[in-house]
Amino acid sequence: MQRRPLWARESVLIGTFALLTAVAAQIRIPLGFTPVPVTGQTLAVLLAGAALGAKRGAASQLLYWLLGMIGLPFYAAGAGGWEAATGATMGYFVGFIAAAGIVGRLAEYRQDRNILTSLSSMALGSIVIYICGAAWLSIELDIPIATGERNAIALGVAPFLLGDIIKMCLAGMATASAWGAVNRFSNRS
Repeated sequence: MQRRPLWARESVLIGTFALLTAVAAQIRIPLGFTPVPVTGQTLAVLLAGAALGAKRGAASQLLYWLLGMIGLPFYAAGAGGWEAATGATMGYFVGFIAAAGIVGRLAEYRQDRNILTSLSSMALGSIVIYICGAAWLSIELDIPIATGERNAIALGVAPFLLGDIIKMCLAGMATASAWGAVNRFSNRS
């Protein structure tokens, strides 16, 4: 059996994790006080970085954002299109790309080989998502980042901390299986 070209294997892996993020986005709990819902996306983002490495992990999240941007129903609640891609949650999409790249780079340095080092890289990835998300939310809603009763941290970070800790733990536990599956696919294709 002839092996598929490298670009084809890479495309399948990147596309698979973009689709995984789209599916995870449909796990959605709206919060009435913020335009940012609780979703499963960060679990997929962190896992993409850990399983694919820096370049492919970041590419999977860029592909996810772009496919939603052109109108595919990839975002929470099946949303898609330019307005959804550049609205209040745009900072999170940018953060997804950066976080997958950072978690992926740390995985390339073997920071994903046990649960403790995996969790520390996942935490760093989540912080990057929060920074990008809160910064853009502040601009989009014209509110301060951290001061006042209504601020970007209260709307875009604080409500998600507990859920993201749970998602980091799940991603950390699934990392070894995910990169094992990626390696088997890469070696078999």
